[in-house]
Amino acid sequence: MKSAVPCVLTINGGSSSIRFAVYEAGETPRRRLDGKIDRIGLRGTNLIIKDPAGKPQAARRLAAADHRSAVSFLLDWLEAQPVFASVKAAGHRVVHGMKHSEPERVTPRLLAELHRITPYDPDHLPREIGLIEALLRRHPKLPQVACFDTAFHQNMPRVARLLPIPRRYAAKGIERYGFHGLSYAYLMEELGRLDPTAAQGRVILAHLGNGASLAAVRQGKSIDTSMGFTPTAGLVMSTRTGDLDPGVVYYLARTERMSAAQFQRMVNHESGLLGVSGTSSDLRDLCASEADDGHAAEAVDLFCYQVRKWIGSFAAALGGLDTLAFTAGIGENAPLIRKRICDGLSFLGIELNQKRNAQNAPLISPDTGRVKVRVIRTDEEIMIARSVTRVLNLG
Repeated sequence: MKSAVPCVLTINGGSSSIRFAVYEAGETPRRRLDGKIDRIGLRGTNLIIKDPAGKPQAARRLAAADHRSAVSFLLDWLEAQPVFASVKAAGHRVVHGMKHSEPERVTPRLLAELHRITPYDPDHLPREIGLIEALLRRHPKLPQVACFDTAFHQNMPRVARLLPIPRRYAAKGIERYGFHGLSYAYLMEELGRLDPTAAQGRVILAHLGNGASLAAVRQGKSIDTSMGFTPTAGLVMSTRTGDLDPGVVYYLARTERMSAAQFQRMVNHESGLLGVSGTSSDLRDLCASEADDGHAAEAVDLFCYQVRKWIGSFAAALGGLDTLAFTAGIGENAPLIRKRICDGLSFLGIELNQKRNAQNAPLISPDTGRVKVRVIRTDEEIMIARSVTRVLNLG
């Protein structure tokens, strides 16, 4: 049945998944359809759809050997849904936006620019451009909007953006950009709704998922973040190294004749929790096996240690701390990991209420705690829908 209200399609493409949703456009977008294709390029690629209550329905297996075939399948499936007839625009999460500080309508000029900057993020941008262009080929008159993950961090202080390499490279755009911006923008909106005073205070946001980063926010503005020029920097992640001694590049080039492309693959797809454990990139698997597997235990310890260390450094950058908020797959659903991260941070005023933490409650610190520790479920898709509605004046 066709909706009388114009709808917005949101697409959030990752390295091995595509999340999508359809919203009725408006100041408060209402979700009509929600789903994802996950494990693209791996065994067991699934299409998972949620019912109106948000409960996942039975997964549908599909043969999607690569991202292109997954995109083709998704567009075929979407076009067969009755709600698609009401879709008047589409919005995309674009990981790297360079100097773009606001969502923008996709034009040939913007697409050409995104193609030009693909070397800045070769793991994400080509797939995101592919999604935009695939939809453009099928529906050339459908307006599309790019929502940049870097925009949230655009106004970080210069000292936080500078990289200590020869100045001529800064003119080429090599600086700290930061990512997960759509998630962080949503978290700050939610924090403002829950506690307006806290949202103007000293806040650390911890987006802990397959990709993981932290942001330090003061008076609602990002002042620093752990990811840098690319999403590979900062925390150890599922398959990414996070920060790494640059001397390792030269050493491996000399001793193993490793090329730049091989090094890029290693630090993004073969390292992190997977590299340290040697068995899995999934923290759930590693926690389940750490009692009997020393390498798994080391991977979990390293992850928690690094998050704890970044929290301490960002508390220093902020001059103290009022709120710590966890989000994303690990941050929202792993009480034991949150506990292990927060253990030893009482000197900052961080304490947990163990019962609340075990329940993934919205507030997991004691009522009397000096620092409010929260769990906030992120929603990048609704941020995309709001941006599309605003940019195209659909509301």
